[in-house]
Amino acid sequence: MTRGASGIADLRPLGRAREQRAWYWYDWANSAYVTTIATVLLAPYLISVAEQAACGYVGSDIRSCDADLQVLGLSIAPGALPSYLVTFSTLLSAFLLPMVGAIADRTANKKGLLAGLAWTGSAFAALLFFCAGGNWQIGAVAVIGANLCLGASTVVNDAILPLISEEHERDRVSSRGWAWGYLGGGLLLVANLGLVLGHESLGLDKALAVRISMLSAAVWWAAFTVIPFLKLSNHPVEHPDPVRGGLVRASFGQLWITLKDLPRYPTALTFLLAYLFFNDGIQTVIASASTYGEKELGFSTSVLIGTILLVQFVAIAGALAFGKAAARWGAKRAILTGLLGWILVVTVALVVPEKALVPFLALAVGIGLVQGGTQALARSYFSLFIPRGREAEFYSFYHALDRGTSWFGTLTFGLVYQFTGSYRPAIFALVVFFVVGGALLLRVDTARGIREAAQ
Repeated sequence: MTRGASGIADLRPLGRAREQRAWYWYDWANSAYVTTIATVLLAPYLISVAEQAACGYVGSDIRSCDADLQVLGLSIAPGALPSYLVTFSTLLSAFLLPMVGAIADRTANKKGLLAGLAWTGSAFAALLFFCAGGNWQIGAVAVIGANLCLGASTVVNDAILPLISEEHERDRVSSRGWAWGYLGGGLLLVANLGLVLGHESLGLDKALAVRISMLSAAVWWAAFTVIPFLKLSNHPVEHPDPVRGGLVRASFGQLWITLKDLPRYPTALTFLLAYLFFNDGIQTVIASASTYGEKELGFSTSVLIGTILLVQFVAIAGALAFGKAAARWGAKRAILTGLLGWILVVTVALVVPEKALVPFLALAVGIGLVQGGTQALARSYFSLFIPRGREAEFYSFYHALDRGTSWFGTLTFGLVYQFTGSYRPAIFALVVFFVVGGALLLRVDTARGIREAAQ
């Protein structure tokens, strides 16, 4: 503990440490929705509900029906419904998140805004419990609302990071938060997979077990958000540009000012461009890994479930290891090392033999090691280039641009598969995103970016 010139102990590091521990819990809270619902259970369950709506509830004969849903005069295949809903909510959030960021920067009660968005999102997620029979519309409302609130709350949560940590602490704090998220989401996922896979021994039908599991993720998200809401402090607004009007009007005015000012921060813009490429590659690998494992390598669902859990828990160690690497060599070098790891992952995926379990599991370990570390350090590294008082606005652009361009990777993956008929060149094609992202990241001058933010 340090002492000031007056001899009074400086208690600020203790206060920051207390808030940091509280902040970790939001990653723990929202990861339950991401893992249990968005990643594993939502798409198969919602497809089955949509099939029942399209064909009529005909029990075991449902598989013989190939009818489409009729929505606003359009025919939608039940199997495509989850993808359409996620795409719609993602693109909508790209427009809404900058507005959320502008509002967040003009309120001292960021923890209240964070909790309000989280609890609203968890309420939408809880609606999935009532999505049964052929009521796919309830699921559609739940998915869109939960995804929008998750994105908005993430913007506010990321904006709190620079307020509760000094520059030299942020890589460690961000990495630990990411690790907590993997741990919390992984633990609940294990419990829910046990419930779904063992539903018969518990006297439940599979659909009810899935609905209970999704409800548990919504409750988990809401319950653990209480901790940051109670333990975080309100921080004074530090905004350089006075804008007249009430909160909403002033926020829109500030958003316009920030948009005009962005060219004054070329380092931040260069990093954002690099992030768009390499993060799109990361997200596409994660989204396509199960398809690659099942369709190209021929693994069963049980093997894929085990692999998902392996990645989840290895990512905890990966996030913590990258945090330590950043403390020693700097965040930029650590991220570049992670991108080299991703290049190795997609290269190995090109040649993994069919049904070769050990190489496939080694590939999963590689993904786990680099997945959390690169994303956690990107979050903390970007904070160095944000001017004081505009944290939420800049993080809103960080997430909005990501969502607005997140289809590049999946489009590349789909096109290469369509032209080649194989998932191997499709997943290897994603190497372009890591190479281009890494090349752009090499152009980022950390010291210059800090100076630009300080101006």
